[in-house]
Amino acid sequence: MGKFQVLDHPLIQHKLTIIRNKNCGTRSFREVVNEISTLMAYDVARDMPLQDKVIETPVAKMTAKELAGKKVAIVPILRAGIGMVDGILELIPAAKVGHIGMYRDEETLQPHEYFVKLPSDIDQRQIFIVDPMLATGGSAIMAIDALKKRGASEKNMKFVCLVSAPEGVKALQEAHPDVDIYAAALDDHLNEDGYIVPGLGDAGDRLFGTK
Repeated sequence: MGKFQVLDHPLIQHKLTIIRNKNCGTRSFREVVNEISTLMAYDVARDMPLQDKVIETPVAKMTAKELAGKKVAIVPILRAGIGMVDGILELIPAAKVGHIGMYRDEETLQPHEYFVKLPSDIDQRQIFIVDPMLATGGSAIMAIDALKKRGASEKNMKFVCLVSAPEGVKALQEAHPDVDIYAAALDDHLNEDGYIVPGLGDAGDRLFGTK
């Protein structure tokens, strides 16, 4: 079973409080989501493999460490996931970016895929799937299904979100048990409309000013 981890660093928690506030404007919301994503990426990338590299400092020759193994792909779930991409690229600028488009049927709450564009070598990359919210888990499950159909290994995927609900965590772990889940918070429950409580509202609308 993949791990579920709440990243409770004080800076992450402080910044999450800022964007939870309903009076946080679009510009601040967007900037702080980027900042939280950068802070989360530090922990999400903690187990990336290293290899030795012989270099010369201005003083002496030494054996140093550099990243080894699979390269990284960041795959946001559209549209809200876009808000987390630049923050991760701050730490991993060489990562490639794919996109998976989903929309939610407001009556059934079920996700529907409408767009997938991925790096051609997605099967050889460590994949960070990003979406601010893990609510019902439907979009995350479908996104991982879409990646697997295109050759990606579940063991190379990590799901990164800001706010999660117990229902979504459970659903994602049952559907894709090898995928690690990282969140800035585990909230209380989903309401009848499928929104996380207390949550932070509709992340896409708040990121792009369309509420």
